[in-house]
Amino acid sequence: MAEIDDLAWDAFVRAHPRGTIFHLSGWSRAIERGLGHRAHFLVARSDSEITGVLPLVAIKSRLFGHALLSNAFAVAGGPLASNPMAEHELLTRASALARELNVDYVELKDTPTTATGWVERADLYCGFERAIRADEAECLAQIPRKQRAVVRKALDAGLSFTIDQNLEAFHTLYARTVRDHGTPIFPRTLFRAFAEQFSNACEVLTVRHRGEPVSSVLSFYHADRVLPYYTGSALSARDTGANDFMYWQLMRHALSRGATVFDFGRSKVGTGAHAFKKNWGFQPRAIVHQYYLHRSATLPGLNPTNPKFDLLVKAWRRLPLPVANLIGPFISRNLG
Repeated sequence: MAEIDDLAWDAFVRAHPRGTIFHLSGWSRAIERGLGHRAHFLVARSDSEITGVLPLVAIKSRLFGHALLSNAFAVAGGPLASNPMAEHELLTRASALARELNVDYVELKDTPTTATGWVERADLYCGFERAIRADEAECLAQIPRKQRAVVRKALDAGLSFTIDQNLEAFHTLYARTVRDHGTPIFPRTLFRAFAEQFSNACEVLTVRHRGEPVSSVLSFYHADRVLPYYTGSALSARDTGANDFMYWQLMRHALSRGATVFDFGRSKVGTGAHAFKKNWGFQPRAIVHQYYLHRSATLPGLNPTNPKFDLLVKAWRRLPLPVANLIGPFISRNLG
């Protein structure tokens, strides 16, 4: 695969109305550095001008199969093109690469248009986003009454917060939370790679109660939005509403940085995270994924809500935290 000019690629992404942080070259570079996967950068050109980009990451696992993902460990990243011809070229080259690498399938995340020969799925995930009101009272009024009361109580609970790039407290809280959800942990190397690639567009907000970290979120900034992407909390966070305090303070801080959209990310339909975001007054938007099936005859079902993984999820939740932290990175790197 030919080398790309990261600066030219990123300039195209930043200028495209559907460009996201997951399309930027830094995302795939972080996956390469943090998890060891191979990134493939597909570019369409007219003369010397870029007319389309498609980031792909190849993941090969004996347990979970072999796939090309756009983009890996992301909620978006499908083709960006300035015209239909460029998009067609990108999809043609993606399917050709799938055959060349002999993968099971290609997955394009949050891609609204279905191309010939590709299969659509729109029943698994929803995205949540809305504008951040500049006026604090109006912003608070956007939250439904019951949840608003929880936020008000959290604001009076004696909590404090810091914003920096300190990953230690964050990773400790994140490790406990994902173990309790039955999910393997990502290694610290991935988060360090994100911080290095995105610099001040990657921040950690950590909430403390009586000096102890109780809740933390790693967020990304891109264009007009903030994306709280990885989170973790202590069990005691429930008593003080630390998670609600965390998201509220992030909204207000993001506004001071110039962000006007709070992108709450995606959640699986029927999960607690999906309900939590609706309780905050965010309306779900169905996320469409597109698949090119090469060796696979059926759509992939690699998600914790798949009954096939139910026993594994329950067993993972019972693991001692040091054991889960030790073996988790060897599994999570293959989940895409």
